[in-house]
Amino acid sequence: MEEEIRLSPSALNLFNGCQRCFYLEKKLGLKQPGGIFPSLPGGMDNIIKKYYDKYRGTGDLPPDIRDKDITGKLFPDQAQMKKWRNWRATDLKYVDEDRNAYLTGALDECIVSEEGYIPTDYKTRGYPLKDLNDPKKYYQTQMDCYELMLASSGYKTLGYSYLIYYHPTGINSEGLVQFEITVIKMDTSWRSAKRIFGQAVDLLRQDDIPLENPECEYCKMEKERADI
Repeated sequence: MEEEIRLSPSALNLFNGCQRCFYLEKKLGLKQPGGIFPSLPGGMDNIIKKYYDKYRGTGDLPPDIRDKDITGKLFPDQAQMKKWRNWRATDLKYVDEDRNAYLTGALDECIVSEEGYIPTDYKTRGYPLKDLNDPKKYYQTQMDCYELMLASSGYKTLGYSYLIYYHPTGINSEGLVQFEITVIKMDTSWRSAKRIFGQAVDLLRQDDIPLENPECEYCKMEKERADI
């Protein structure tokens, strides 16, 4: 049997962006060059998680999103939510037995309504969204993957997800940073995630390295350096 392949939603985002870079990283261990990653978004993410956890199991949403277009309440099981947030420990996954591969990853949050389960993610920005369609460009596959993992793990999904954006608007007289919150309801498709996952796994089973992608800045840099 061929070696098992494990992929994450972020890996499929890389696949969507550049199949060559995806292959080099996942097949050959050659990652795209990375710069300094700011710690503030990660710190904000941890604070938001702790804040939401205070309202978990109460049957209500945190006060700052109660008047937003959100149907449902926070997933009530704190222990399970903690497990889902840890990519090493999570039991949320989609398994493709025919390909000997599986998709798994950490889920920030989940909203539960009477109809089913809605994958949810927090995002922080330095400024407001100029185009409410932008999230679809960057996070469609990620949210599709969360729906696929939930559905494959036995949770009824509803074909949409929530992105909750926080961006700073000012500092009050007590020195506290104030945030504006924007909730984006996105249509999601587990079928789309399943299709992309299959394509990504099939690519990794091939021996030939994909050609350079003319739209990829890393491929351009690699080619330019080779031509020097």
